[in-house]
Amino acid sequence: MPAPLDLLPPLLSGLLVTVEVTAGSAAVALVMAFAGGLGRLSRIGLVRVLAGSYVEIFRGTSALVQLFWVFFVLPFFGISVEPITAGILVLGLNIGAYGSEVVRGAIQAVPVEQRDAAVALNLSPARALWGIVLPQALPVMLPPAGNLLIELLKSTALVSLITLGDLTFAAQALRADTLRTPEIFSLVLLLYFAVALVLSRGMRRLERRLSVWRDAEAAG
Repeated sequence: MPAPLDLLPPLLSGLLVTVEVTAGSAAVALVMAFAGGLGRLSRIGLVRVLAGSYVEIFRGTSALVQLFWVFFVLPFFGISVEPITAGILVLGLNIGAYGSEVVRGAIQAVPVEQRDAAVALNLSPARALWGIVLPQALPVMLPPAGNLLIELLKSTALVSLITLGDLTFAAQALRADTLRTPEIFSLVLLLYFAVALVLSRGMRRLERRLSVWRDAEAAG
């Protein structure tokens, strides 16, 4: 029987695409999480409605259907989207909708007294947000944000259905060529787990550093 390691090169090529989609989608999700979370807390009614609509639409519909709609339906309206662009955009918007609730909840968890203190110091809403509220809210956001990042990694397997050569797509193609199903998908499981472990460790290290920084700021 051939050694399983001879299957690694095509799988690693697919893994690079998976990592690229994960990184790009995470960047989109980060922006949309703060936009949606802050938007739902806005004093402007229209902003709250738009942010709420975004969150409910992307949380209330299947990520797979969203992906198919962007990739297969938009061309009927004259808008063609490359597979990698569609994957990054849809997954980023989808995870960002969940992340916006994390942002909103963390900000609302900051004690009201802190907001009152900002008003007493005559700080503008923007300065109060960036100088007082967010530094306290960020440590609360990080654990659920780490979970969402792992969910995002796992969701990247969906892009294989729009012809993008990610890890799952590479595994399927390799299985069709070699019929070595147990070996291939065992390696795929290990590769996904390895990336998830790296992401999880990275988020935990970020949590520790942020906690140290916050404690230092409080002591100072």
